[in-house]
Amino acid sequence: MNDAFSMLEAVKTALMITGDFMDETIQLFIEETQNYLLSAGVPKTLVESKKCVGVIARGVSDLWNYGNGSTGLSPYFKERVIQLSLEEEEDGIQTQTTEF
Repeated sequence: MNDAFSMLEAVKTALMITGDFMDETIQLFIEETQNYLLSAGVPKTLVESKKCVGVIARGVSDLWNYGNGSTGLSPYFKERVIQLSLEEEEDGIQTQTTEF
């Protein structure tokens, strides 16, 4: 059994997509979403982790729907990107900084 993490498979599971017919398109949208996260200041180690599966799946869904006439990225996606960009990396582990 292979326990290697696959962002493609994780996103497909999150979006309830089966089969591999659209894998190339989904992978393109995953990479576009990951580049958006990186540009927003989210560390690469976090962008490639399981912690970002949800936001990447949301981004993929938003991009997919954008081609169908939707107006853009969802508010949830943008808010989650901001949250993730505020996290700091400590010894290779992502932790969210919270100050009250």
